[in-house]
Amino acid sequence: MSDQAGVESELKGQRIELPSWAFGNSGTRFKVFAQQGVPRDPYEKIADAAQVQRFTRVAPTVALHIPWDKVDDYRDLARHAAEQGVALGTINSNTFQDDDYMLGSVCHPDAGIRAKAVAHLLECIDIMDATGSRDLKLWFADGTNYPGQDDIRGRQDRLAEALAKVYARLGPNQRIVLEYKFFEPSFYTTDVPDWGTAFAHCLALGEKAKVVVDTGHHAPGVNIEFIVAGLLRAGKLGGFDFNSRFYADDDLMVGAADPFQLFRIMFEVVKVDAHRPESNVSFMLDQCHNIEPKIPGQIRSVMNVQEATAKALLVDRDALGAAQRVGDVLGSNAVLMDAYNTDVRPLLADVRRDLGLDPDPMAAYARSGYREAIVKERVGGRQAGWGA
Repeated sequence: MSDQAGVESELKGQRIELPSWAFGNSGTRFKVFAQQGVPRDPYEKIADAAQVQRFTRVAPTVALHIPWDKVDDYRDLARHAAEQGVALGTINSNTFQDDDYMLGSVCHPDAGIRAKAVAHLLECIDIMDATGSRDLKLWFADGTNYPGQDDIRGRQDRLAEALAKVYARLGPNQRIVLEYKFFEPSFYTTDVPDWGTAFAHCLALGEKAKVVVDTGHHAPGVNIEFIVAGLLRAGKLGGFDFNSRFYADDDLMVGAADPFQLFRIMFEVVKVDAHRPESNVSFMLDQCHNIEPKIPGQIRSVMNVQEATAKALLVDRDALGAAQRVGDVLGSNAVLMDAYNTDVRPLLADVRRDLGLDPDPMAAYARSGYREAIVKERVGGRQAGWGA
């Protein structure tokens, strides 16, 4: 697609999901730095997420993390979200923080620990029933640190058994989206280390099981767009966790480390119209590093995804196809580079004006006075963060 009106129309329909945990204190194993005005409960997290939607109009849903976002009444939380102008989205499970899970959760050698983990996953589906959420996102820290520590094949059998129990509980409009990570916290074997392992389990489960690609969960040099293209071809791409990494799962702002990679990924996505909401591919941010202000950091990530998408939409596919068919190596690359090197900020400013928004979301938020208000109001109580 190369006409500007068509590109603008596509960008107005883009949808990006925000992670609730990004609005709490977060960090690394070195340190979690507390910030003023950080939410103290899920209600305040959603209020902050609503500010991102207010200034971008493409971030209408908020993913929850259980038990970090546990409340007594999830229907009331959904009501609160609607009042704020957003909705509750993906439910993320947590089987990695309890002491019981030191040797794994659904792959643990102890059947009692496995049963506890599965019970938590089923509880998450109960929450989905209450919130109207479509996706249950699963990421398992399970693995081993030493050769001989456990039965590698046996752990895969345990994983398959647990996933089958969870899959059987899904409602007709619900899905499992399975995430992978090649290492950390397990360093010898990880039970879901790569897209192939996740794909194999999802294929065995059925149509309601898809793979999640976290852009920070790959070794240096991995061709992520190849993985994306393959999963799209197989109909098994459930969504993304968008962030940037320089070394290993840094959870930095999307596009901060390698904006060209983000463009290449989005090109594979828009080529088959998978950027559209009806494709059912979820575009969730998982950016939550420890030094940037929370709300502006999410706004910047949203804007970076928008810019990469706009550039991908501007690729002249007819010219690219013609060059590829005759083996014009440099010509093919030039078509992509022409789109990537286009300054799309004026185009996106026009999109925002058409939506009744300030063309500069970062500046508009800074002028809004919201940050000053929450710093003043959110005094006392326990700030939310990883584990709360």
